[in-house]
Amino acid sequence: MALIVQKYGGTSVGSVERIQAVAQRVYKTVKAGNSIVVVVSAMGKTTDGLVKLATEISPNPNRREMDMLLSTGEQVTIALLSMALQELGQPAISMTGAQVGIVTEAEHSRARILHIETTRLTRHINAGKVVVVAGFQGISSAGEMEITTLGRGGSDTSAVAIAAALGASFCEIYTDVPGILTTDPRLVAEAQLMDAISCDEMLELASLGAKVLHPRAVEIARNYGVPLVVRSSWTDQPGTWVTSAKPQGRSLINLEIARPVDHVEFDTNQAKVALLRVPDKPGVAARLFGEISRQKVDVDLIIQSVHEGNSNDIAFTVTTPILKRAEAVATAIAPALRSQPNPKFDEAEVMVEHNIAKVSIAGAGMIGRPGVAAKMFATLAEAGVNIQMISTSEVKVSCVVDAAQCDRAVNALRTAFEIEAGEQGSRGAGESPCIDSPLPLRPSASLPNCPPVRGVALDLNQARLAIRQLPDRPGMAAKLFGLLAQHNISVDMIIQSQRCRVIDGVPRRDIAFTVSRIDGENAKKMLTQVAAELGWGEVVLDSAIAKVSIVGAGMVGQPGVAAKMFEALAQHQINIQMIATSEIKTSCVVAQEQGVKALQAIHTAFGLAGSEKFVVPA
Repeated sequence: MALIVQKYGGTSVGSVERIQAVAQRVYKTVKAGNSIVVVVSAMGKTTDGLVKLATEISPNPNRREMDMLLSTGEQVTIALLSMALQELGQPAISMTGAQVGIVTEAEHSRARILHIETTRLTRHINAGKVVVVAGFQGISSAGEMEITTLGRGGSDTSAVAIAAALGASFCEIYTDVPGILTTDPRLVAEAQLMDAISCDEMLELASLGAKVLHPRAVEIARNYGVPLVVRSSWTDQPGTWVTSAKPQGRSLINLEIARPVDHVEFDTNQAKVALLRVPDKPGVAARLFGEISRQKVDVDLIIQSVHEGNSNDIAFTVTTPILKRAEAVATAIAPALRSQPNPKFDEAEVMVEHNIAKVSIAGAGMIGRPGVAAKMFATLAEAGVNIQMISTSEVKVSCVVDAAQCDRAVNALRTAFEIEAGEQGSRGAGESPCIDSPLPLRPSASLPNCPPVRGVALDLNQARLAIRQLPDRPGMAAKLFGLLAQHNISVDMIIQSQRCRVIDGVPRRDIAFTVSRIDGENAKKMLTQVAAELGWGEVVLDSAIAKVSIVGAGMVGQPGVAAKMFEALAQHQINIQMIATSEIKTSCVVAQEQGVKALQAIHTAFGLAGSEKFVVPA
């Protein structure tokens, strides 16, 4: 007999008829010999309606009172679903987050789960009852017993956390699509259903705006090895499994605020090739990396900085043994990118840097915590280590530094994040997430023909900030991102320009990064206020951008993947404004009005479309 946690979202319980249909599904699962805990959201648009009521009373409602108000939505659903189960003859009991014992931080509207007191929950399960739990909510650990809510995607988070705390066989997330698709079916009707995807890949897709699962829920599943499956509320299709490696024994205390960084990695076998002042027009990146792919040169990090005038810088890292080939390709292409035959005319030129190292911190606890990257930068600054390149993803932050400073950087980071030498994470980025199907409880076997790109995502909710002429010395990145962290502003892509200018004897570079669009104006205002005293140049905000990304663990060791993405954009005359990569993700910033076209072009280029068209229910 399995212990299963099922979660149903707002559309799945949006009417009495739908609640009764959920009750039938739950009843059927119990009759198959399983114990069930059901986590539900508020009905349909209930939460939106409650928010509207609050804003009619106050333009800036108190966050404590908002938690009190919004938590009532789920209480309606749990009571109705319990009644529906009882009408079917199935013993059931409804419980709020507080009654279940979901103990959180005392942070209204965005609390993280500390631990779950499972005694009462287990007693009801052992008595043969279906326990119907209000998702999205908990209670503070302080003596005041304050009702708290978990923020957006809170019901997903509640469900996976309960599954982890109970040691459930698996957690089923029921939604309005048949599983996890290769992209948003509202933008590409032929989006294809995946049988399985790894937690690392899902973390990237979820954080890029794929709304099927919230990143916090995937983070918990990854940390505690909870097998997840995403299924349709309307069909009996098998859905998509989200797989994770067997976790190291992690305490269930401080469940969501556990150590954010699992391990520190480094690679001293690296060199950097940069093309400075390449034309800012469609096709340049496609041409460069297309030729790199044809020459079988495997590239690690790729960054393209924010444009300056009519040109950009593109830099990439390679392993030392293939540096000569990479340099030869870049040198051969550079003249073709110039309108003048000689680089002295301030046009494309190649710069090669030996003796560099890549130092990374990795861990699934980094999501939505702006202070983690800032702490890394501050630690390197305190150790006197200057950062030459930065690459970020949801589970890793990498910095390129001078090879001579690698040991100092690694030791400082291990001390700062309390990592013992030799500690390893749960899985390397290169492991294949593909699995055989059908699946039992914990899918794990890999397939050799896993496609390199699993999904394509579009984020239209970002803004880009660029700071011109930042002094190029240790501590600048720490100061910048520390300020953003103090204001609780999370940063996504970070690009440091390769072009260096000496002004008044001080070497300076531009740095650009993306933030949530709602944070853009506040971030610009805050940074502009401190720019003069810190010796920074102009702060420039651009809110008319879109970020399109490809994700896939199979991208590792395949240099043609990024080139294929860039070529798809070039064929549609879509200019790339910024590029950033990690081991399993490549992201490009393009103009906002070209975002949807970019997504569709890339999805087609990688052959991800299926024969079936998915229609998302209203």
